[in-house]
Amino acid sequence: MPTAVRSHAKINLGLGIGAPRVDGFHGLVTLYQTLDLHDWVTVSARPAAETSIRLTSNERRVPTDGRNTAWKMVSLAVEALGLTAEVHIHIEKQLPIQGGLGAGSANAVAALIGLEAELGITADNHPEWGTERLQLAAQVGSDVPLFLIGGAVLGLDRGQSVFPMPDLFHQSEPIWCVVAIPSVGVSTPQAFRDWDALCQRSGLTAEASEAKLNELSRVYASSLTGVGAWDGSSGVLALGEDLAGPQVSALVRTGIANDFESVVFLQHPLLSEIKRTLAATGTPEAALHASLSGSGSALFGLYRGQGDAEAARERLRAMSVQSLLTRTLPRAAYWRQMLQQ
Repeated sequence: MPTAVRSHAKINLGLGIGAPRVDGFHGLVTLYQTLDLHDWVTVSARPAAETSIRLTSNERRVPTDGRNTAWKMVSLAVEALGLTAEVHIHIEKQLPIQGGLGAGSANAVAALIGLEAELGITADNHPEWGTERLQLAAQVGSDVPLFLIGGAVLGLDRGQSVFPMPDLFHQSEPIWCVVAIPSVGVSTPQAFRDWDALCQRSGLTAEASEAKLNELSRVYASSLTGVGAWDGSSGVLALGEDLAGPQVSALVRTGIANDFESVVFLQHPLLSEIKRTLAATGTPEAALHASLSGSGSALFGLYRGQGDAEAARERLRAMSVQSLLTRTLPRAAYWRQMLQQ
C-alpha cells in the first residue's frame, strides 16, 4: 500500500535578514512555526534495477519533473542510501503555492518520510541517516530542514541551520492562527533585490549585519527558553505572566518582526492593510502577533481563542481577502500526525 504523509505548512514568526554576502546569499535569523494546515503527499516505492521517479499532482502549476523539491529530495536520498528504486509521488495540494508557507519544502520532507516508510529505512538499519538527511534537505532548499524537526524551530545562516525551540503554547494548548491569502503575488527574488537596495541606502555593513543577526538569535532563543532573559523595554517576560502563551508575549516584547515587510509593503500596500486588519490593535479581539510570513504574500495572526480568530476572518471577508483557520502544531503532534493511520 502507498504511504500517505501530511505535509504541514510553516509560518515565520520573525525573520531578520542580513546584508548580501559575497557568496550571493543572505544571512538570516528566523523563527519557524509549523501549522496544522497541510498538503497530502502519497509515495509508493519498491526496489528496482535502476531508479525511476514519477510525480503527479492535482495542481497543474506544480512541476512534475526534476524542478520539484519532492523529486529532488527523493533523488538525493535514494542515491545517498546506495539504493535503486521505482518511485511514484503524488502531491495533493491544499496549501497556496508560493505563499510564504513553505509548502514546496514541506512536500520534499513528506516525500522523504514516505520513501523511508516504503523502503523500510530506519535508524536501526541506517544509524547515520538522521544526520545525512538533514544535510540533504539543506541542499534542496534553505527552509527544508525545519520540516525534519517541526514545532518551533530557530533557523540560522541561510535558515537551513536549525535548532528546536520550546513549543509556543501554554499548558499543551496550541494557539489559534488565521492565515490570510491575498490575491497579489510576491516575487522572492525581487524582494531580496529591494532589500539589497535598502541595505545600500542605509549603509548596512557586513560587520553591522553580523552583529544584528547574532543579537537577534540570542533574543529569540532567550525569549523562548527563559535563559538569558534581559531587562528594559525590549526585555523578556517572566514565564507565566501571560494567560495565552507566555512565549508569544515574550517574543512580542523583543520587537519580533519580518524584515521583508520594510520592502514588500512598499510594493504591495494591500499587504500592510491586511496586517493591520489581522492585528486589530486596541480591540478586544486583537492578535497576540501578526506578520508577513517569509516574503509573502501570506500573512498570519495568532489569537487567544477561536472566537478572536473567527472575528479576524470576518474582518478579512469584509475586505474580500481569503483566509484559512488553523492552529500552531507542536513538535510531538507534528510527528504523531504526519503518517496517515
